[in-house]
Amino acid sequence: RSQGTICALGGRNIGDMEELILLLLLLTANGSPIVARNLLGGRLDTPLDAGMMLSDGNRLLGDTKTLRGLAAALVATTLIALAFGWPWQIGATVGAFAMLGDTASSFVKRRLRMAPSARAPGLDHIPESLLPLLACKPLLGLSWSQVVLLSLGFMAANLVLSRLLH
Repeated sequence: RSQGTICALGGRNIGDMEELILLLLLLTANGSPIVARNLLGGRLDTPLDAGMMLSDGNRLLGDTKTLRGLAAALVATTLIALAFGWPWQIGATVGAFAMLGDTASSFVKRRLRMAPSARAPGLDHIPESLLPLLACKPLLGLSWSQVVLLSLGFMAANLVLSRLLH
């Protein structure tokens, strides 16, 4: 772990318990749009891409990437961070960058002509975990090994949870 890093959690590098909280934040960012869809049904399901079609004949992102999902991820990760005594900015950063990674994955999947919500292990998980971890790396004093292991942990947990929930 890097020495002397000033981080948002009291000027120290994070330990095992904080790593679990960070993993929980990543999983929350991933799952909260699904929970919001189940709770709200079709309400507030405005697509992020506003229906935009690209020259390849496919949508920019698709109907499953919505303002409702983005808002759910930002609010849920911010509230979870606060519940654990972390600065709200960490939760919001995780939520925002996880959704950026998720939309980047959707963009690539549309270019590959994959159906919306089609599973693509790795592509579905790495950007959604790696981008927020990289954004939080200087804020939390994360080491490179923590970034890699947390990203792999997110992928493993997500694969298990998605089988249980679907």
